[in-house]
Amino acid sequence: MLSDVMEDYLKSIYNLEREHEPPIATSTIAEYLDVTPPTVTSMAEKLESRGLIEREKYAGVELTPDGETVAVEVIRHHRLLESFLATHLDYDWDEVHDEADALEHHISEEFEDRLAEKLGDPTVDPHGDPIPNADLEPPEHPDTEVLADHAEGDALVVARASDRNTDELRYLADAGVQPGTELTVTEHAPIGLFVVEIDGEAVHLPERVAETLEVRSAADEVTDA
Repeated sequence: MLSDVMEDYLKSIYNLEREHEPPIATSTIAEYLDVTPPTVTSMAEKLESRGLIEREKYAGVELTPDGETVAVEVIRHHRLLESFLATHLDYDWDEVHDEADALEHHISEEFEDRLAEKLGDPTVDPHGDPIPNADLEPPEHPDTEVLADHAEGDALVVARASDRNTDELRYLADAGVQPGTELTVTEHAPIGLFVVEIDGEAVHLPERVAETLEVRSAADEVTDA
């Protein structure tokens, strides 16, 4: 049986493999988890001995198929729990991540199935992250770009907001920005602000938020529909 910490490492490596080409460096994992590189090395040895990761000397680690399956299951638990907390218990989207982190390791398959049924088998969580299906197939991550890469006049739809910074999530919530929100870039202000228009109102977003907020072209949304 795997410990909560082992599952957290596998989940983190999975998420990092979505952002970077594996193998994932020890230092990258350490920064992501806010631990020391020697701590990561020690855990990597344990995970490798269980056949959950492969290690390449001086390069980093990569999940094995077994390790990926564990990671995807934990992520499914996490994102279903986030959805339940937001939908049925009136948690704000900046509150659900930590609660789901605490619960994700301790629910049964029966509970998972009932949770998914109660929610209507959602495909994304409150932040726009895809929820793996019951067969634990790694979910497809739609092509998106960050808001900061778009020019004035671009019409966009918010696809995903990072759940790792609660302050930014609160800021976005106060600004009326969430997955599905339609906006148009109106100005790159010289003081580190992005100005967008939402429902005819000007909304000012700090550059750090614009650099993490993932969006799609509004024209693509119309085409997909």
